[in-house]
Amino acid sequence: MIRRPGNPTILPAAPLAPPAVRSRAARGLAVAAAQGRFALQVCAACGRTQYPPRDACVACLGAQLDWRDVPNGGVLTAATIVRISTDPYFRQHTPWRMGSVRLDCGVDAMAHVHGKCRPGARVRMALKLDKAGQGVMLALPEADANPMQSDPKLREFTCDPAGRRVLVTDGRTAFGQAAARALIAAGAEVFLGIAAAWNPFPGQNDLPGTPIALDLTDGISVQNAAAAIAARTDIIVNTAGYFRPGAGDARAAMDASYFAASRLAQMFLPALRARAGDGTHPACAWVNMIGINGLVPDPGAPLASAVNAATLALVRALRPEMRPLKLINAFVGQLDDQWHQALPPPKTSPTQFAQAVVAALRNGDEEIAVGDLARHTLAQWYDNHAITLHA
Repeated sequence: MIRRPGNPTILPAAPLAPPAVRSRAARGLAVAAAQGRFALQVCAACGRTQYPPRDACVACLGAQLDWRDVPNGGVLTAATIVRISTDPYFRQHTPWRMGSVRLDCGVDAMAHVHGKCRPGARVRMALKLDKAGQGVMLALPEADANPMQSDPKLREFTCDPAGRRVLVTDGRTAFGQAAARALIAAGAEVFLGIAAAWNPFPGQNDLPGTPIALDLTDGISVQNAAAAIAARTDIIVNTAGYFRPGAGDARAAMDASYFAASRLAQMFLPALRARAGDGTHPACAWVNMIGINGLVPDPGAPLASAVNAATLALVRALRPEMRPLKLINAFVGQLDDQWHQALPPPKTSPTQFAQAVVAALRNGDEEIAVGDLARHTLAQWYDNHAITLHA
């Protein structure tokens, strides 16, 4: 039985999720929300924007409705506060603000409304993933208003690291150390996993956060770390993995990536999920650093491609089971590290990765690409993955 650290006599709320039933057409909202885009259906025949998602155009009955990025501005025409709800999830979160927005693209939408938005004022719309993994509309002030992240609705859809405890799994690398520093700067308390501390490594004398013994290739080490901090961890950022070019030891590569993620999931995620309804700062996210070659195989890195593909499949398969936690894939291209010195740019730097992870947590995105190569590859994949695979 897990209790809140602040008051051991109070049990946390059950980790509930909002209603998850949606039409098949509405899946496009979730895809766009996961990527941090504002996309709606647009009729290929007459150009009419559609909302809510549907199977035929409301104007001409055309059946080809493409998902396209559309202007995200609009006017909040009306707002109300829901104080009583029959749904168990929303019953815990009332009062809850909802409203009607007239979008610049020509449709009206019901949306969750940020507390700083006023009827008659302009707003900017965002698609967010709710805790059931479904895409929903959120109306935000046209310009950021302080404090933005204190709004209860925004906190429900995002994972701002401020005030939360974060485990960064691999502090032996520049990427893990940079992620820890960025998260501390964002207001988080960081546990930094260190494997084989007896073996010197760069940056060992200036580590950010609180070091903790953690070797993801050792099940006993992961179990001991989970016993020590799992009940106090809100976010996991897994920077361990296999990102080397060429061939190598397949067993060791799988152990450092796929099985490492599997051990983390087995030992940490049940405790995180149990705390997902824990007040204003619940456990909320698991971030995995994954090579983009796991999505589109790279002939120059066959082993890394296979290993990252396996890890990506594991994380995606766990998503439905682990809701309301967010499972975030941070895709990276070739890294700016010792293993890729002979390869030409562009490369992903530790600072780029760290900043992208903090931004993804604040925005609530679940699929991000870090660096030019990963962004280009992921965009091509979403445009036409069959062409990408055979390029």
